[in-house]
Amino acid sequence: MTTFPDGFLWGASTAGHQVEGNNTNSDWWAKEQQAPGMELSLDACDSYHRFDEDIALLAEAGLTSYRFSLEWSRIEPIPGHFSRAELAHYRRMIDACLDRGVTPVVTLQHFTTPRWFAEAGGWTADDAEERFVRYATEATRILEGVEWVATMNEPNMQAAIMTAMRRMAAGADDEWTSPTVEREQTEEERQRRSRNFLAYADPEIGRRFTRVHHAARDVVRERTGAKVGWTVAAGALTAAPGGEEKLLEVRYGKEDVYWEGSRSDDWVGVQAYSSQEVDEHGPVPHPDLPDNTLVGTSYRPDSLGMAVRHAHETTQGVPILVTENGIATSDDAQRVRYTTEALEGLRAAIADGVDVRGYLHWSLLDNFEWGHWRPTFGLIAVDRVTFVRTPKPSLSWLGDIARRNGLA
Repeated sequence: MTTFPDGFLWGASTAGHQVEGNNTNSDWWAKEQQAPGMELSLDACDSYHRFDEDIALLAEAGLTSYRFSLEWSRIEPIPGHFSRAELAHYRRMIDACLDRGVTPVVTLQHFTTPRWFAEAGGWTADDAEERFVRYATEATRILEGVEWVATMNEPNMQAAIMTAMRRMAAGADDEWTSPTVEREQTEEERQRRSRNFLAYADPEIGRRFTRVHHAARDVVRERTGAKVGWTVAAGALTAAPGGEEKLLEVRYGKEDVYWEGSRSDDWVGVQAYSSQEVDEHGPVPHPDLPDNTLVGTSYRPDSLGMAVRHAHETTQGVPILVTENGIATSDDAQRVRYTTEALEGLRAAIADGVDVRGYLHWSLLDNFEWGHWRPTFGLIAVDRVTFVRTPKPSLSWLGDIARRNGLA
């Protein structure tokens, strides 16, 4: 048996907007009404009311950790005014974890922001840092007993989303594409999108996010006993022939400036799903293969090992949590195959000296995938009419790995 380090966390992740339902004060709720072709989150998985059942299913399966997010738009519905009831709600989620021996990993901001924040300029506004720190300070009131806190989820992907939205608002003819869903492109479209890609891979955007992150991190450190970091979308990018220089350019703005921003953190979250080539023009579309996932990405479980090694090198050894890794598939046996191979690559990286503290699968539930319902990542299926939860075989399989802390 291939074992993992003592105290290794085994769990699953969710995001508030994707599972809670009716986040009517968030910027994403507004986007859903405005972007043609985007499906609506509506009640989502109703986890706002059913979180206790979700945590119980996770714990009963044998998993030891649950990553979830606080919804900023619920906690601060009006600038400077905080909802005690919503803070109490999220404290109940923390207690539901602790009562079952589950380690909560709390993300303060997972893609969504309050509508008032977005309408005032969002992350580009002069007072964005001040506003986020104000929220983070209030959130620390409920974090007693929480060991792991992420200030924000995938700031590098957030940079992509806000750039795309800004272009669409300015009248660009770009079609809405979910940040997690690939679509077919002509070569002309591909090169145009690659140029747009470089617009949000501007390292200065990453440095701006880093300043906000550090300010919030310092508040959380000062007011709690938690270890603090953030999570980064890892592309496991490789160079096509002739794309070596472009790879360095793209990867620096898209990822490495964020990994560098993690060097003074307590930990960093690695989120990896697939690998992608970069040629002299930029990122190359995933080839159309029979085993591609429901979001159009290549079946590349080896991307996790690639990603944690790169993160380890670029952060200069900051401890790593795998905060997301999984596959969009309707075939649960394929999910088990993918995760087995991903964990084998992760264990090999650990054996080579990469400091990995845990593995959190994406996701606990089949959920709203940022504009789409078809991609299913979950260890648990959810009936969208009745909200009945049906654990898939992959949940008990991963729970068995957690119990023995190793691959058979």
